This record gives sequence, structure tokens and C-alpha cells, in this order.
Amino acid sequence: MAEGLMKKFYGHRAYVQSAGVHNDLEIDGFAIAVCAEMGVELSRHRSRSFEEMKQWGDDLSGFDLVICLSPASQRLALELTRNFHVDVEYWAMLDPTGLGETREAKLAAYRQTRDLLITRMIGKFGEPTEPQT
Repeated sequence: MAEGLMKKFYGHRAYVQSAGVHNDLEIDGFAIAVCAEMGVELSRHRSRSFEEMKQWGDDLSGFDLVICLSPASQRLALELTRNFHVDVEYWAMLDPTGLGETREAKLAAYRQTRDLLITRMIGKFGEPTEPQT
């Protein structure tokens, strides 16, 4: 979700790559749905782990900033970047998986997380530089 939103708002202004502690392979359907509401296409997106990034040549030492959305990813990012000059930030996020009993309640939880991500991005990187449709 975060990678898609960053690319929509800021285009090629920065190189963005999302990764996590584990590779979940499939993107959550609720994340796809709430991002589609904003014109962000995630259905072809594939999640990857930090280890996969390294195997594909995206070593964390080449990044200026790693933003972690979970305590586990923060711990791993700090460990993987301890010998490099890379800023690591932790943005506490509501994990919407498993929240809500109905489809609409689940979508509401995902929208809340999406909107919090947007607020944090704009606070960190400024207003979107790409036209919003």
C-alpha cells in the first residue's frame, strides 16, 4: 500500500521499494480495494522480503531512508543497516488485518490505515508533486 501511494503522490521524485520481514506473496484484497478507490493499482504488486531485495540487488545500503511500519520490520532494518549511513524511521500503523466483522467494517479499517499513511507521507515529504485525478 505504502509503495503504491508514494509512487502516485511523488512519481519518480524518489526511488521507492516496499519490503517486509516476510514475503507474503499476495497483496491483501482489502488493501487492493482501498487503494483502487484512489486510483492506485496494487493488483499486480508483489510483496517481497528484505532478503529478496538484497538478492535482487536492492541492498539497503543504497537507500537514504527506510520507513518501517511494524516493530519487527524496524528491528530488522536497524540490524541490516547498522554498518551504513541510512536513516530508519518507525511509523506506528494500525494493522487492519483481522479487524472488522463485515466487509464494510474491514474496508473501513483499511481506509483508516491508508489515510494515516497519506497523512504521514505528506507530513514527511510535503504535498504530492504528481497531479491527483
